[in-house]
Formats: sequence, C-alpha cells, structure tokens
Amino acid sequence: MTEEHNTPAETHTNGEGATRSGFVALIGATNAGKSTLVNRLVGAKVTIVSHKVQTTRAIVRGIAIHDNAQIVFMDTPGIFKPRRRLDRAMVTTAWGGAKDADVIMLLIDSERGLKGDAETILEGLKEVRQPKILVLNKIDRVRPEDLLKLAAAANEAVTFERTFMVSALTGSGCTDLMDYLAAALPEGPWYYPEDQISDLPMRQLAAEITREKLFLRLHQELPYSSHVETEKWEERKDGSVRIEQVIYVERDSQKKIALGKNGEAIKAISMASRKELSEILEQPVHLFLFVKVRENWGDDPARFREMGLDFPTS
Repeated sequence: MTEEHNTPAETHTNGEGATRSGFVALIGATNAGKSTLVNRLVGAKVTIVSHKVQTTRAIVRGIAIHDNAQIVFMDTPGIFKPRRRLDRAMVTTAWGGAKDADVIMLLIDSERGLKGDAETILEGLKEVRQPKILVLNKIDRVRPEDLLKLAAAANEAVTFERTFMVSALTGSGCTDLMDYLAAALPEGPWYYPEDQISDLPMRQLAAEITREKLFLRLHQELPYSSHVETEKWEERKDGSVRIEQVIYVERDSQKKIALGKNGEAIKAISMASRKELSEILEQPVHLFLFVKVRENWGDDPARFREMGLDFPTS
C-alpha cells in the first residue's frame, strides 16, 4: 500500500437494486467512545483511540458497506467547553460536521449520563434540523432500568428518530444500528470505491497512529499540546517503506518526557507504532521518530491546516 489514497468515486452501483449512500456524523462529549464505535462499525481501524480526552482533533471519515448502502461515518472531535484556540477549532469542526451530515448520531456514555458536556450538546442539537438518533454506549456497565431512564431523559430534551443501546467495545447492538442507518440514508450512488475504508491519506493516518501510541505510553505525563507530522515517506525497492515523523512539543521539558530516560519512551512508542503500521500497510516499515520543540505551535495556522482544522482568528 502506498501513501496515495483513492479519490471519491463519482458513481457506483453494485447491480442489486437501488444503492443508498450518505454521511452520518457522530457527535458527543469527549471520551464517549466515538472513535471506538466508528472502528467497530467500519470493521477496521480508521481513527485513533485513547483514554486521554480530546484525542480526535479533526473529522475522520470511516466508510462502511452494509446491505446496499455505503455509510460514511464522520468521527468528529469531542464537544467540550473550549479554553484555547485549538479547543475552539475542534468544537467548531464538530458542529460543522454535524450540520453537513444526512443523519446525526449523538453518542452518550451511559455511565456518565447527561452531565456536563452531554447536557450542553443536547441544548445545541435543538437548533440542528437533520434527523437525529440517540446511541447509548457502554451499556454493559449500566443497569437496564438506568438505561431506560437515561433514554427517556434525552428524548425529552431532544426529538430523536430512534434510540439504540450499544457497546462499541463488544459490538452488542451494532447490527441493529447498521440496519437502521442503511435504510435511512437517501438513494444514490456510492461516494467512494467499494474497497476504501477511510478518506484519510496514509501519511496522516501514520501520524495519527504514532500520536495514539504517544498518548498511550505517556498518559498524563505529556501535556495535550503535542503534535505528530509525517515528513518523509519513501517506498523502497525491497518492498518496505521508510517513514520519518516529527513529534512537536512546546517546551524542552516536554521533549525530555517524550524521549524518556535513555530514550526508552521514544523507542517504545516507535516500536508500537511501527508494528501497527506494518499490519495496516501489509509491508515492512522502517520508522524514525524525532522530537522537536516548536514553541506555541498551537497558535500556528500551518499546524491547524496540517490537522485539517480551520484556524480561529479570535
């Protein structure tokens, strides 16, 4: 697999009657499980997963075929109260993605319920005209009677077409959800080739994979203000690929954390990322990571463009 990515197909029919296609935006509070659910519904890893909040920064599209429908899931950044410029860009992107979709899917963490950001999102959804469905996630951790109360409270706040109860981790309830979405989308040709599962270029997906490993390895040690870019991608004659990536941090103290004692942290991150990239690309990967300090990168318009975000001017 090379770094190039397929462009959207203009038309597609599969010879089995009318096809359906459309965009489904997943919105929700941070750590509600949106990325895990997208990966589950697509059947492959298209977006990174981390226990660290606000992992998804831009809209990632995961593409699934179910029955005669092509469902394009838009995994949006978690919606929360923004504090910094990057936060504002992410929240604006999430709401923008929702307004561009054919169906909006609100994902609620059943354990957390409607507290905090979830309540704010419900209020915002009242102004959105598209059909909306409610999906309660992590149902295996909550008593059935509490799930029913939660569903009733959410439907009282906003009019949802349907309510689904799922576990993104185990897949419980996901088939019913896919059946509904496949039938709910409008008739029309497919937007992407049948074998395409994401619109994310491989260079960017590779950077996201490394960013996930960075978060998983360092947890709370490294502040949220880190960014990964793929700077070089070389397909070699022996069938392997050489990838060079830079981890950008804002201060020297953060660089020391990313490197770790005697370089142990960066070696572990590189090993984990290289293993997963080799599996995704189905070819040997030579991965080289570098850590650089770029002060106030969170105020650099070029970094926002690299992440697929609009740069907020205020």
